[in-house]
Amino acid sequence: MSVTIKSPKEIELMRESCRLLSIVHEELGKIIRPGISTWEIDKRGEEIIRSFGCVPNFLHYEGYPASICVSVNEEVVHGIPSKKRILKEGDIVSLDAGLIYKGYHSDAARTYGVGIVSPLAQKLMDVTKQSFFEGIQYARAGHHLHEISVAIQKYCESYGFGVVRDMVGHGIGTHLHEDPQIPNYKPIGRGIKLRPGMTLAVEPMITAGGYEIAWLDDDWTVVTADGSLAAHYENTILITDGDPEILTLPASRNA
Repeated sequence: MSVTIKSPKEIELMRESCRLLSIVHEELGKIIRPGISTWEIDKRGEEIIRSFGCVPNFLHYEGYPASICVSVNEEVVHGIPSKKRILKEGDIVSLDAGLIYKGYHSDAARTYGVGIVSPLAQKLMDVTKQSFFEGIQYARAGHHLHEISVAIQKYCESYGFGVVRDMVGHGIGTHLHEDPQIPNYKPIGRGIKLRPGMTLAVEPMITAGGYEIAWLDDDWTVVTADGSLAAHYENTILITDGDPEILTLPASRNA
């Protein structure tokens, strides 16, 4: 395993990449409504990314055909946008996006309710988001990576939700996916010791039912095997000598 430690200059480039991505998510959140197609969301996301002079890092990544992963209801991740897929009242939709700024990647995901959603859907979204913050309490120099994993799993399972095993978070930097892998459940071992300068994409993927998943025939879209709802929340973070810095959240929310 080769985990990169970013230099001060690299950290500044990562900060800017992630700051721009936070704007993308804020703008996309404003257009989520019943009647919009997932294709329109993707189109708007790519427009914003390119308006910054950046490149959407998901587009054509290992063949993925869009700039924004748009996953609806039982879709966990990697949903492919379509003009035919129209959001409706009560849906939940996860947007996973990233961009490249001067050679440095950012990655973040958010799950939104479309109009008024069920109490179960709202609880799933809330718990998934909070589990990220429960996990990064341990994202500190000197702690072990899997302490993050354990905290996420413990929090989500305390609500009876499923923690996806087959999809994990990852390191990030000059490549979208770098070492280490970051499970959202307790694997064997403690994981690597965290060091200042590591940049990590921590991304709980949580279901309202079991943790088993399946792939659709498009070879991209991952769904819950039992058809239950799924939610996704992700930020790129920086390990420091103190609290982690959440690079893909606006500074006002990163206190």
